[in-house]
Amino acid sequence: EVQLVESGGGLVQAGGSLRLSCAASGFTFDDYAIGWFRQAPGKEREGVSCIGSSDGSTYYANSVKGRFTISRDKNTVYLQMNSLKPEDTAVYYCNAKSGWTDYWGQGTQVTVSS
Repeated sequence: EVQLVESGGGLVQAGGSLRLSCAASGFTFDDYAIGWFRQAPGKEREGVSCIGSSDGSTYYANSVKGRFTISRDKNTVYLQMNSLKPEDTAVYYCNAKSGWTDYWGQGTQVTVSS
């Protein structure tokens, strides 16, 4: 059974930090690029960051560049989030993609208070 399980969300004050984890199982993790997406209330889901499957190349949305860091280790991908802002409040989802196949986690809530 394919599973992507996010954890690490919570409530934090502006300027604080959180580290999200995405634990994968049930598929060949190394064959998949892994991305983090987020969706705030009333807004569309947007890409935040991703990390490649082979060369480990990374991508960051302009809104998080310099504040967030994505990494992968064994079957887990991490998103270190620093200098959090209220506008980072959203449900964060993990996505694994390879070719036409992609999987989603259930999401973890991140709330940043001002």
